[in-house]
Amino acid sequence: MKPRQFLLAALALSLLFASCKKDKVPYKSELRKSLFAWQAFKANSDNSYRYTVATSSWVGISSETTITVTNGVVTQRDYILRRMTQSPSGQPSTVVAEEWQETGSTLNTHNYGAATVTLDEIYRLAREEWLKEREDVTYYFEANNSGMISSAGYVPNNCADDCFNGITITSIERL
Repeated sequence: MKPRQFLLAALALSLLFASCKKDKVPYKSELRKSLFAWQAFKANSDNSYRYTVATSSWVGISSETTITVTNGVVTQRDYILRRMTQSPSGQPSTVVAEEWQETGSTLNTHNYGAATVTLDEIYRLAREEWLKEREDVTYYFEANNSGMISSAGYVPNNCADDCFNGITITSIERL
């Protein structure tokens, strides 16, 4: 093959690969495997389960929201806010600053805590919001809850503190 023909063939081949649409969803195969684990759990639990969402801040505040789902419907939300303080001896300690529970008609009456959504919705948000293609971010995804989602989200590059956009789920259990 002549050098000119070789260059033209190489150019055509590179254009072919460049024109193929690349799937830019980070962690796509890991998310798919986790979704399969979730679907098996959902079937085995009759779509009745609870999961806990955790948040924390560098300033010493953390929270846990536990969402209870019965037959595919959110039926309860429990919230605990903890704050770091110093004991009289000067040792750091954690205290419960606030705690509440919502059920039935009181669901969503507080303005904070994790959203009252099912894990089906969490997986949709992971795929369509937290792991969608963006510029200048670092993505995170883990499936440490028996193969189900435990962390999904992103952090803008060069962000200093409390920059995670997504979700951290510390536990998922059947009812």
